[in-house]
Amino acid sequence: MVYPSSDIAFTPAVKSIQTCRSSRAAYARIEARGGFRSAIDEDLGSFLAEVDTAYLATANAGGQPYAQHRGGPKGFIRVLDEHTIGFADFAGNRQYISIGNLAENDKAFLFLMDYAHRRRIKLWGRARVVEGDADLIARLMPDGYRARPEQAILFTVEAWDSNCSQHIPQKFDAADVGAAIGRLEERIAGLEIENRRLKQETERQSVPA
Repeated sequence: MVYPSSDIAFTPAVKSIQTCRSSRAAYARIEARGGFRSAIDEDLGSFLAEVDTAYLATANAGGQPYAQHRGGPKGFIRVLDEHTIGFADFAGNRQYISIGNLAENDKAFLFLMDYAHRRRIKLWGRARVVEGDADLIARLMPDGYRARPEQAILFTVEAWDSNCSQHIPQKFDAADVGAAIGRLEERIAGLEIENRRLKQETERQSVPA
C-alpha cells in the first residue's frame, strides 16, 4: 500500500485529534491528491534562494528533541538535486548537539521563514553530516562569506509543505530596507527632474509670441 507523503506528519494520533476537532476532512482531501509535495520544484527552489535563516530540528536516539538556528547569506541552502539540499556547517559554539543527534538518528526537520513576505515552509526528511569533502564544501560555501565551514550537512527531502501567513509578523532586514530606500530616492529624483522639465515647458508656452 502506498501511503500519502503527509503521513510523515499526520500520524494516527494526529489524525485522531483532527477528527475530534473537525479538520480531518480538509486534510483527507490533501491525502487524496498524494499528500505533501516531496520533490524540490521551482517554487521551493526560488524560496530557498531567498532564505537567510533556518531552524534545523533533530532528536537523539531516545527521542529528546533539539532545534538549532542556521543562517548565512541569502541562498546559503543550496539545491543539489530533485530531492537533496545542503549547506556548509559553519564553526560555532562547538556543542555539536545536532551532529551528535544525527549520528544516532538521521530523521530531521527544517523550518524556513520569510518574514518579509510572511511565508513559512516546513521540510521533513533525513540529514547526514559530510566531513572532509573539500569539493562539496566549496560548492556549498557562499561566495565571499567570512565564516569557517567545519563540514557539510545534506538533507534528503521526503515531504514539504507551506503554511498560511496567519500570525507571521512582517519584518524586513536592513539590507532590503536600504535597497528600497535607494530605489525610492532614485524615483523621487527622477520625478523632480521631470517636474522641472514640465515647468520649463509650461513657462515657454506661456510667453507671448
